[in-house]
Amino acid sequence: MFSVKYSKVFIHTFGYELAPNVVASEDLESKLDPLYRSLHIQPGQLEAITGIYERRFWDPGFKMSQGAALAGKKTLESSGIDPGQIGMLVYAGVCRDNLEPATACAVAHQLGIAPHAQIYDISNACLGVLNGMIHVANAIELGQIRAGLIVSCESARQIVELTIGRLLENPNMEDFKKALATLTGGSGAVAVLMTDQELSQEGHRLAGGVVRNAAEHHELCRWGPDTGIPASAPVVMETDSVGVLKNGVALGINTFRAFKQAFKLSGNQPDKVICHQVGSAHQKTILESLGIASEKDFTTYRFLGNIGTVSLPLTAAIAHERGFLEKSDFVGFFGIGSGLNCLMLGVDW
Repeated sequence: MFSVKYSKVFIHTFGYELAPNVVASEDLESKLDPLYRSLHIQPGQLEAITGIYERRFWDPGFKMSQGAALAGKKTLESSGIDPGQIGMLVYAGVCRDNLEPATACAVAHQLGIAPHAQIYDISNACLGVLNGMIHVANAIELGQIRAGLIVSCESARQIVELTIGRLLENPNMEDFKKALATLTGGSGAVAVLMTDQELSQEGHRLAGGVVRNAAEHHELCRWGPDTGIPASAPVVMETDSVGVLKNGVALGINTFRAFKQAFKLSGNQPDKVICHQVGSAHQKTILESLGIASEKDFTTYRFLGNIGTVSLPLTAAIAHERGFLEKSDFVGFFGIGSGLNCLMLGVDW
């Protein structure tokens, strides 16, 4: 089991960008009306099952590097950190502009990141930003860099529209069940600026994290092929939602047990949690299985949907803006992603 602790790594600032086009669940259902009538599904089921009232989409043709750069610019401007001080920039989204070069290159160019910085992409389903935070934190702890930026941008428009088209062409209940998770998808961008203590007098100390995997369940959720393999290839997203939830909960319980032990948490800790945003059933089941009261959790899925790698850090940013995360709270960032992988980070707020 991977476990790491830090002594001089701080989350300095968050920044995010919300996609401009609001798409209600009833809007998607209106497009699916022939399917609903064919399968005798009552309108309103999408929101009833997922708890998602609406989500957001980017404009057609919007590039992921654009959204990531917008979030990154907000972060740098609000932090007072000069782009030249950034020693590492990691783009961590599932969606990318190209297979090659790294989307991080376009983001770095738009932000004016200095030539000495490391810039690269990483990908690990919905855990990408959390994994990127570990990359940057390790470099700061080792004294290799003083500041690093993790950015991500996700877009659900294409895969949702393709999925609706596929369901209308071949209406059947089995495919509809596999597509439910896809229809929760939203769009947005986020940036997380991490620094050493000297650069972040008012930041939040990253205590460390714990990782576990259940890779035997890697086929439960798949999305592919990736951008450009080739552009004419079919893009499919299928999710065994029941299997993902059942096995994800088991993995989460094991990871949480190790997390509490690693950080010697009391029975009442963590004080607050920010979880990956999937939907109401997932939230309720995860919190109950971990023994965490719902009032300790902050959610955004009802109005933003599941934004993949962006969901957890964007939710943390909004929770901080609204005063939900308070000074002296020990906060758990809990991510479970396709694969299956689980990464839990602890933050002294």
